[in-house]
Amino acid sequence: MIKNVILGAALAVMMATLPVTASADAALPGKGITVKPARATWNTGFFQEALVRRGLEALGYVVKKPKDLTNPIFYKAVTLGDVDYWTNGWFPIHNDQLPKNFDKKAEKLGYVVKAGGLQGYLVSKREADKYHITSLEDFKRDEVKKAFDTNNDGKADLTACPPGWGCEKVISHHMDVYNLKDHINPITASYEAGMASALAGYKNGKPLFFYTWSPNWTIFKVKPGQDVVWINVPQIMPTNAQSKAVDRMTVRGIQGAVSDPVKLGFIVADIQIVANKKFVGNNPAAKKFFEVFTLPLADINEQNTRMNGGEKSEKDIARHADEWIAKNQEKWNGWLSAARMAAK
Repeated sequence: MIKNVILGAALAVMMATLPVTASADAALPGKGITVKPARATWNTGFFQEALVRRGLEALGYVVKKPKDLTNPIFYKAVTLGDVDYWTNGWFPIHNDQLPKNFDKKAEKLGYVVKAGGLQGYLVSKREADKYHITSLEDFKRDEVKKAFDTNNDGKADLTACPPGWGCEKVISHHMDVYNLKDHINPITASYEAGMASALAGYKNGKPLFFYTWSPNWTIFKVKPGQDVVWINVPQIMPTNAQSKAVDRMTVRGIQGAVSDPVKLGFIVADIQIVANKKFVGNNPAAKKFFEVFTLPLADINEQNTRMNGGEKSEKDIARHADEWIAKNQEKWNGWLSAARMAAK
């Protein structure tokens, strides 16, 4: 019901702006065309997919339910034409997962978030100020380890990543190359459970030390610069997979960082839409929408926080998309107009 109301309202606005002599089909360049989307398996990217799907539907496309795919499977599927697009490309991080024929069969379009895929370590600002913490190296100091030791094993406790996640491999690498195994204890249980426990402790006055990425709900609940700070790694020592993008592991202008630039130790990614070349070649309206679609990082973090709070069903995510469109109607209508113009 909500979907039909929103779509109907968008069409009404659009039709009112068309010249009287224009064909009604000009408003629906995707009429009669079925689209096969995919989305990543991490739910922090579901909101973007829902919004792009809304846009294509407003352009007249029939959009199927997205297939949830892991990165390598998606990139192979999009080159084969088994799926048409997804909104979850992280580059250059995903470059080594692209098939050899990627550039011939698929392409990256626009920026869902430019330089928005941050990863790194954060510490509660209160303790960072008290103990002068600016780097992982500071966790070798006895007073720092003691402050962050919640289980009395003599090590600072870090809320880290579960086994099997890419970040878990990078954190393990950091423990090795910076000689931190005797000083930091990475907690690798469920990330959501680990962060929930850590945040509960923080609310009760305990220190906070965790890995995170963005977009994510964590840095909406505890704000960099106010509650927490991004800290440095001692020096940039990349893994083999990171070695091709070393320049994107040190970043300037990060809000809430202890230094500018800050050595994050992880690659900062551009989040982009990836689409099959044949599909966008035959559908210039869809291609243009992919190119102009972009989101403020804060909006994604806010929606992710709502999901973390329990609003994570498909109906909830659809409602979040409808509410975002209603709050950003002028921008949304501009994207749709640009897409319709591209189809002429």
